[in-house]
Amino acid sequence: MKALLVNGSPHKVGCTHTALELVGGALRESDIETDEFWIGAKPIAGCIGCYKCAELGRCVFKDDKVEEFLEIAGEYDAFVFGSPVYFSGVAGSMKCFMDRVFFSNRGRVGFVLKPAAVVASARRAGTTATLEQLEKHLQHQQMVQVNSRYWPMVHGNTPNEVMRDEEGVQVMQQLGRNMAWLLKSIEAGRAAGVEPPMQPARRIGTNFIR
Repeated sequence: MKALLVNGSPHKVGCTHTALELVGGALRESDIETDEFWIGAKPIAGCIGCYKCAELGRCVFKDDKVEEFLEIAGEYDAFVFGSPVYFSGVAGSMKCFMDRVFFSNRGRVGFVLKPAAVVASARRAGTTATLEQLEKHLQHQQMVQVNSRYWPMVHGNTPNEVMRDEEGVQVMQQLGRNMAWLLKSIEAGRAAGVEPPMQPARRIGTNFIR
């Protein structure tokens, strides 16, 4: 089993990477393989609501990290999405990345019922708002959200400061252990013949203005 750690920071080896690596270390201790996907420091276009993805089966913007992620995402059994906080919420490039990944997916990658978690890194504030924003993407795809013993956040201006946030470190490690347990439980259920719930043949979308 493999989990993909998605680093939504423009800094490849910064505080968000440190938080994700704490989760990843606990996963690997439980024999879950991990890889890290960095969204990079280049601009990522936001969703423009053109709905071309419904026609093309992919986002109309095809030359950035969104397409690169969707090309490999199907290989993974679980995901951890991490974002830094720069101004009260999700970092801008990570917000654009998440919006386009989940809106343009259109069933291309089977995210449904896969375990997923979100983590946030901040100097001081904005973490809970960031977590709430990220969680909505998981809910949209029916992913199984994995939690820890507290809100999954770390504090610090540098990786060294993050490692001094003892509570944050513990929360990240417990998150990894919880995800590993859930992955193994799903595997055991599958081996025992437990089938996933039936999905509707057609998604109903209701507009409020007629």
